[in-house]
Amino acid sequence: MSTEILNKIDKILIANRGEIALRVMKTCKEMGIKSVTIYTETEKSYPHSYLSDESFSLGMGPLSETYLNHEKIIEIAKVSGAKAIHPGYGFLSENSVFAKKVTDAGLIFIGPTPHSMEIMGDKKTSKVEMEKIKIPLIPGYHGDDQSESVLKAAAIDIGFPVLVKASAGGGGKGMRIVWKEEEFIEALASAKREALNSFGNDIVLIEKFIQNPRHIEVQVMSDTHGNHLHFFERECSIQRRHQKVVEETPSKALDDKLRKSICETAVAISSGINYKGAGTVEFIMDADGKFFFLEMNTRLQVEHPITEMVTNSDLVRLQILVAAGLELPMKQQEISQNGHAIEVRIYSEDPDNNFMPAIGKIGHVGTPTLNNVRLDSGYVDGNEVTIDFDPMLAKLICWGVDRDSAISKTLHSLNEVKFLGVTTNRDYLKRIVNTTPFREGDTFTHFIDTYSDLLKPVETTDLEIAAGIASFLTNSQTEDTTKSETVQAWNRLQGFRNI
Repeated sequence: MSTEILNKIDKILIANRGEIALRVMKTCKEMGIKSVTIYTETEKSYPHSYLSDESFSLGMGPLSETYLNHEKIIEIAKVSGAKAIHPGYGFLSENSVFAKKVTDAGLIFIGPTPHSMEIMGDKKTSKVEMEKIKIPLIPGYHGDDQSESVLKAAAIDIGFPVLVKASAGGGGKGMRIVWKEEEFIEALASAKREALNSFGNDIVLIEKFIQNPRHIEVQVMSDTHGNHLHFFERECSIQRRHQKVVEETPSKALDDKLRKSICETAVAISSGINYKGAGTVEFIMDADGKFFFLEMNTRLQVEHPITEMVTNSDLVRLQILVAAGLELPMKQQEISQNGHAIEVRIYSEDPDNNFMPAIGKIGHVGTPTLNNVRLDSGYVDGNEVTIDFDPMLAKLICWGVDRDSAISKTLHSLNEVKFLGVTTNRDYLKRIVNTTPFREGDTFTHFIDTYSDLLKPVETTDLEIAAGIASFLTNSQTEDTTKSETVQAWNRLQGFRNI
């Protein structure tokens, strides 16, 4: 099979950066495929710029001139002799215009067709499509009439609270929760303004706001031979401002019957739109176990490694096989879940200072030591963390024989994977994973807001600090340790108290 792939795709340009570029590169190396990467002039010391077989500079400038520059990226692919382009996630991964330009240039786009992207990339259009194939939808309005009076009437008919959502949106932009009728007009105007500024499109839809829902997504993979498979679910309920923070699989909320139902529904969607490649179908599930279609991401997800861990699959390899026109090498009954995996996203930010972004030079990146633990990062010692790109430094992925084991590994490994020199959310992640609600599986999309008091840092008392100093002095006692040093240590304690 390797020869068959190499005859079609022997070199891939990775149109991305950081950890996802390294992740795709890893599979390319294992498959004997050469990799080409791109980088900006400020990223010359970042590993994605020098670990590939070839790398090309994008120069300097805004993203529109670098990682979002269609023509420049396609030209680099041609010059390098790459046969295909893998977009990773983010940037151009769900851009149907770019995907079409790639294929028009005689290259292979490793992803779905532009048509699938267009159908699923717009929330309004995707819901219309889901209605055709009878997929359960959240009660709501996604009609063409966008007049204020019609939208308000729809909200009243649905019943408050409702969610106003930008049709072309993502990442929580153009989204407002409206609790009362008298708040609707102002919230609608605000959502439309933000949607227009962010996406150039102010079309919105109205949905019933489901309180304390779970966010369950299903990994799907389809080839061009009529095979549509699922690789089970991921629980992604712990979010901050609609951005995922902690993901795990399997979901503690699903029993075998519900898991089968939600996964088969995801496959019905990929089959119903004649999908190709990797995709993720996202659902909202209420407290009664009723689930509703939310959206479909037509790309590889940030959290794909936990699925790889529990199903023993290489999703990037499968993407490449599909792009080469080959049939998926397994049947649905051959895919199973084994053990439990958790992913936490390490960001350069200060959660205890209103999540203020952090920048600086990384002095050292810690390495996890336990088995079945991955640290996917695009940074190495000496790299600068700037405000030019997404603040995610790394993903820590831990597999255990069961959920308790995965939690223990996550807590231990978070202590190991320090990014010295830059403030990160590592301690905050430990607080989340160590809470009683998380350990009991009581997770929902408003988890962080609901349990904000539990997630505050634990203040160390004077007695605890003094005991730590005394322990240090006792354990490091030498002939040179004097009473005066003990006094100095106590004085340092007083200094800490005054900070």
